[in-house]
Amino acid sequence: MNLKTCITLALAAAGLSHAAFAAPAGDGWSGHLRYRHEAVDDAAFARDASADTLRLRLGYRQALGGAWSAGMELEGIAALDDRYNSTANGESSYPVVADPASLEVNQAWLRWQGSKAGATLGRQRLLLDNQRFVGNVGWRQNEQTYDGLAADFSPREGLLLRYAWLDRVHRVFSDEARDPLARERRLDAHLANASWQTAAGNVVAYGYWLEDEDVASASTRTLGLRWTGSRKLAATTLGWTLEAAKQRDHAGNPLRVDADYFLVEPSASAWGLTWKLGWERLGGNGSTAFQTPLATLHAFNGWADKFLVTPANGLDDRYASVSGKFGSGRLEDKLGWTLAWHDFSADLGGGDYGREWDASLSFPLPAGLTGLLKVADYQSDGFARDTRKLWLQVEWAFPSR
Repeated sequence: MNLKTCITLALAAAGLSHAAFAAPAGDGWSGHLRYRHEAVDDAAFARDASADTLRLRLGYRQALGGAWSAGMELEGIAALDDRYNSTANGESSYPVVADPASLEVNQAWLRWQGSKAGATLGRQRLLLDNQRFVGNVGWRQNEQTYDGLAADFSPREGLLLRYAWLDRVHRVFSDEARDPLARERRLDAHLANASWQTAAGNVVAYGYWLEDEDVASASTRTLGLRWTGSRKLAATTLGWTLEAAKQRDHAGNPLRVDADYFLVEPSASAWGLTWKLGWERLGGNGSTAFQTPLATLHAFNGWADKFLVTPANGLDDRYASVSGKFGSGRLEDKLGWTLAWHDFSADLGGGDYGREWDASLSFPLPAGLTGLLKVADYQSDGFARDTRKLWLQVEWAFPSR
């Protein structure tokens, strides 16, 4: 099936879904349709991957009276071809594109919401801060969700306390993955996150105690601080993010983990452009390294996804990016673009890993659809192999966002 046919099918499906499931915001039906073409040229493989997938997410939310509500969401992914390794289809001669065909219960939860506090029990989406440590991996077709209890409490304006106990993580490889550990992991995780909005910016203190009952060597304790803010200076807005964390082994981990993390990211916005410089370091000692297994990893360290697991010698990522919007007439400021560059090296010893260019363009389409064109070009300097990736994506949601 060629690319043009796939896009036509996606647009047709969007129209049919709107007729069948349209509903007002709030209680009732909601849905999201996404078609994506992903092409991967990885020098480690003789064949290039080409994946065309279509994902429909359909949910229903209902108020139960008082402060209670409940919700459920189904997620179905159709693979329109098999020219890629989905981790479930056995096509291991191709590079991995982790979007297997599947049908799952994505969320099923019960929530109580008071004036200053709330709690959600069940399978749910969980996003903490910028998702560097805990996220839903929303880039992949099959979303990462969690079974557990999440609570939040705001005792005063500007202060938010969050706690979550997690029993299980349902990973992006779906229940169809051939490796059982890729499907889900049994956890006993305690996550504490306190966010305080001050005149000097937003300060977050966090502690994440992660016990992985399936892979003991993945059990860690992470304590950290994060500070973000911005200041207006004439026509320019200056921003910053500073973060530091310490990670140690936890629960029954047979390995000794003692690794540091830090992030420095200044930014400047003016004349419709936002510039960022960044330095992110995940420490490693040659045997173990700072890991973030529950993160939305695609958003960090390059879109080519070469560092989803931190190498044993750690990772030093120095990067720069610029983004903005353009367009005229009805498209004024509706075309968004990003250009980014990364220089990767080892934390221990400083050896070069490689470099990467990333670029994206987002654009509106008729009938309320949105489009995205995105590329990544990783050039190896001793770590992994040269990799190029291309994505073309079309999305539609109801109620409209």
